[in-house]
Amino acid sequence: MMKRSVTLLAAALALAPLLTAGAPGRSAPAAAPHAGAPASPAVTGLPRGVDLDTVTIPELQVRMKRGSLTSTQLTRAYLRRIEALDPKINAVLRVSPAALGQAAASDTRHRLGKERGPLDGIPVLLKDNVNTRDMPTTAGSLALAGSPPDTDAELVGRLRAAGAVILGKANMSEWANFRAAKPTSGWSAVGGQTHNPYVLDRNPCGSSSGSAAAVAASLAQVAIGTETDGSIVCPAGMNGVVGHKPSLGLVSGSGVVPISAEQDTAGPLARHVVDTALTFAVLSGDEAAAWTGEASRGGAWTGEAAPGGAGLRGKRIGLWRLPSLGPDVDALMTRTAARLRAAGAQVVEVSPPYQDRLAELEFPALLSEFHRDIDAYLASREGPRDLAALIAFNRAHPAERTCFAGQELFEQALAAPSTTDPRYRAMRAELKDLSRRSIDETMAAHDLDAIASPANPPAWTTDCARGDNDVIPSSTPAAVAGYPSLSVPAGFVGELPVGLLLMAGDRQDTALLSLGAAVEQRLGAWRAPRYLPSAPSPLSDRR
Repeated sequence: MMKRSVTLLAAALALAPLLTAGAPGRSAPAAAPHAGAPASPAVTGLPRGVDLDTVTIPELQVRMKRGSLTSTQLTRAYLRRIEALDPKINAVLRVSPAALGQAAASDTRHRLGKERGPLDGIPVLLKDNVNTRDMPTTAGSLALAGSPPDTDAELVGRLRAAGAVILGKANMSEWANFRAAKPTSGWSAVGGQTHNPYVLDRNPCGSSSGSAAAVAASLAQVAIGTETDGSIVCPAGMNGVVGHKPSLGLVSGSGVVPISAEQDTAGPLARHVVDTALTFAVLSGDEAAAWTGEASRGGAWTGEAAPGGAGLRGKRIGLWRLPSLGPDVDALMTRTAARLRAAGAQVVEVSPPYQDRLAELEFPALLSEFHRDIDAYLASREGPRDLAALIAFNRAHPAERTCFAGQELFEQALAAPSTTDPRYRAMRAELKDLSRRSIDETMAAHDLDAIASPANPPAWTTDCARGDNDVIPSSTPAAVAGYPSLSVPAGFVGELPVGLLLMAGDRQDTALLSLGAAVEQRLGAWRAPRYLPSAPSPLSDRR
């Protein structure tokens, strides 16, 4: 664990020079402020040159080390931005009353030269299915809206130990989109509907909807999401940010509201790959051991950006097109492949096998696992003590049915075979085997460094009556296999962001993040949202 963490942090620090302000491929800040967004230093209380839309964690740490910025200033700026902008987006459920106190403690550590690592003083939002002892943790459901859990999730303990400022909780798709057959992503009975910051009547995807939308709107430097299948990488792509689903087991799931221990993992979302990598280092290991030498003095975070595309030369990437996501997305993938080839990468077209069988088996297995895992979690909390009681709660509370009424998945899970049943065990064994082979065989056959595919279609219009329009198969192989995946901004269809999903073999997170940083720099696809009330639908969404 120690060796892996040191390697990861060193790799993350090595990425940082690629992403400094003005680096090739990163858009410059807009000349005019966004509608309703506090932009000037006088409004945000930040020093000149600190733009929340574009600044990275390494840049912030250099300023805090030099004394030209404090965590208190940074935290206040994010709190002001939440107050000004979140009424448009509805991504932040609550802010922590302890945030400014945590920031002040970080300022003291910086003054004494005792900072704890790269996240010391950095404001982080948590998805509302991550336990916090000092704030409610609801998974979006009124059934859990009472007293906070008794203890923090293990990952929250890691963040606190690293000096991060826990800014608050982000809204999410209720029960991580595992309640109704046709849910509406971004909606919960506790938080209402989260909107896509790029076009406000469009959906943010789920279930880490608030985490992704908040990061896109620069309401926090980093947010934590969770994924069972697509719930980090789809919101990241649809909101134009970076999202990393780690290899299964690298981030503790203790204290996180579950769907399935066989697939669930928490992971970071941010506006920059380097911020994502540094946050993952904290979530996954003892990064404090690596906080020494030049890194602790900021030396590894300075210098000029590497030449554009240098990190892609000689890389082999398999492009899985997924034309079912529509002609607009397919055309964007063609342009993306051309840009990667121009940077020296070799891009070959692939079609990972076994996808139909994975789609056939995954849902029945998750039903059995959800029944087992949610019963264990509910037994640790006040409120309904098991899935049967949760179903009864929803029937008795009309507020749980104000967007969509169904709880078909709950009811099917209650009737699903036990995880001790041989039928279930055979399903999960086949899923694990085929999902891993789908990636391993494809990468071996073409000698690939990664497989790339679209992370999402253009965001659909949010509609409670219709539900989501989200058949997105790209996330499934890595999610079921427990392998890492990473969404980076690829470009736009009209006003709507689309991500490029990268996936690789088991525990190849560090290499994948390094490749993602090179892709991010080459594509330069990020741009700040404009909070448009509406926009014309792409051809692929006119159904």
